Amino acid sequence: MAWPWVTGCMLLSVSSSFAQPPGGTTTPATPPPSAAPPSESTVPEEQEPPSTMDVYGFAMLDTGYDFGKLGDPSWQDVVRPTKLEAFPNEYGRGGRWFESVRQSRFGVKDELPTDYGAIKTKFEFELFGVGVDAGQTTFRLRHAYGEWRGLRAGQTWSPFMDPDVFPDSIEYWGPPGMVFFRNVQVAYSFYQEGNSDVTIALERPGAAADGEAISDRFDLSNVVPRFPAPDVSADIKLGNDRAYLRAAGIFRYMRWDDLGPTPVIQGHVFGWGANLSSNIKLGPALFKLQGVYGRAIENYMNDATFDVGPRLDGPVNAQMVEGVALPVLGIVAFVDVRWNDCLSSTAGWSYVRIDNSSDQLPDAFHAGHYALANVLVHPTKQLLLGPEFQFGRRENNSDGFDVNDYRIQVSIKYSFDHKVDGDR
Repeated sequence: MAWPWVTGCMLLSVSSSFAQPPGGTTTPATPPPSAAPPSESTVPEEQEPPSTMDVYGFAMLDTGYDFGKLGDPSWQDVVRPTKLEAFPNEYGRGGRWFESVRQSRFGVKDELPTDYGAIKTKFEFELFGVGVDAGQTTFRLRHAYGEWRGLRAGQTWSPFMDPDVFPDSIEYWGPPGMVFFRNVQVAYSFYQEGNSDVTIALERPGAAADGEAISDRFDLSNVVPRFPAPDVSADIKLGNDRAYLRAAGIFRYMRWDDLGPTPVIQGHVFGWGANLSSNIKLGPALFKLQGVYGRAIENYMNDATFDVGPRLDGPVNAQMVEGVALPVLGIVAFVDVRWNDCLSSTAGWSYVRIDNSSDQLPDAFHAGHYALANVLVHPTKQLLLGPEFQFGRRENNSDGFDVNDYRIQVSIKYSFDHKVDGDR
């Protein structure tokens, strides 16, 4: 029995041989003398290039076992040092099993050629609930933006962030010391060439203040935060196919107004940050490195707490509250190794530290460690599976408490990617 593709090739050869005269050549047909050239009406009009749509995503199962120091149950399927227990047995004791499909993702990209340059758009969401939806499997917007000739508008990666630093891991949340924020913005890239670019953006402002330590002494119900200006961020990236160096910065301004009859807090803080990152390729290994430092930029960090902390000023009987821009340090060091087309590994460590203000609670978050190592199998481009060992550590502000967390996770990921060309 012949295989179908063999039979098809044989039929094609036979039909081709009948189409040619002996000797394997053909005699070109000569048009009759009366034949006239085609009229202008029969010449096809020039067609505009069609738009291109890319539909992509994946379905992913995460399952594993936490060995007993799992933090907030709403975050049981990720490693977040800020969500680990702040005192012994805050969330119970004993190991726990977890399963989740919240990483699953769906996205659409479109490119529309025009006479003035291509218009590119992207819309992407996942199922990982955060904020008021923490712990739920629900729709969460990741990207919604358009781009034209370097002008970008919508929600996507902040220029202060380097997405290429994220390791090739199956743990969803990622390194706590990494700048990681998809923000609403308008941005312009002055230069884009290969692995280099220069971009500046005006981003949606936002911040969080820690009032837990003073809420029992002061009425904070009338305190209203205010953001008079956008966050201004920029990056410069220089590189080639084997390595790059990227420098990014951000500047922020935030205020708060006390509308009560006897105000106890007024004022403002400036926030700023500098982020230096790199990818370096050496043989099968890709090193991913980042160091960031700043004040009141916790909102842009992958896993940090408050941008502003309290400090009490004045005599005890007439104290006022001063908001302090909290310094934060973040470090990321990972290596991805692609052994062959079927096997890859990742290992590394990340660290985040906040210099707490003098009047934050003793059990306020101070520092977090994060590490992982995995071996992942890629049977095809569309399928990934494998185990990963994960570690998280939390250190409190001043009460001396710290806690370590250990987990094993196994994930299975099925991807799809379908491109569609169409007329405008």
